[in-house]
Amino acid sequence: MSVYPYFVAAWLMLVGGYGIVRSRNLVHAVVSLSVAQAGTYVLLLAVGYQRGALAPVFGSTTKPNKHVVDPVVQAMTLTDIVVSATVTALLLALAVQVNKRQGTPDPDELQALKG
Repeated sequence: MSVYPYFVAAWLMLVGGYGIVRSRNLVHAVVSLSVAQAGTYVLLLAVGYQRGALAPVFGSTTKPNKHVVDPVVQAMTLTDIVVSATVTALLLALAVQVNKRQGTPDPDELQALKG
């Protein structure tokens, strides 16, 4: 197993985290969060990878005793993708509403909420 996927996952998470910290725009922060979440996809797939393993589908041509890839990791990756798409859509909708009500997407220029 190569260590390159782990480096790519760490790099994506670091770049996304750096983008969130340095962001001067709410939309940029949401996109940076999406980049960081892409690192989790790569990490999950790297953990579940097995060289020479078959897909976890059994039928008349494949015997159940063959070496197969763990399907739980693939299911968790798909779940991670769905959750991150939902979170991204929600955060983008919030950023649009903040921009409409406050007139700026810059988090430093937002006014305090009045109760």
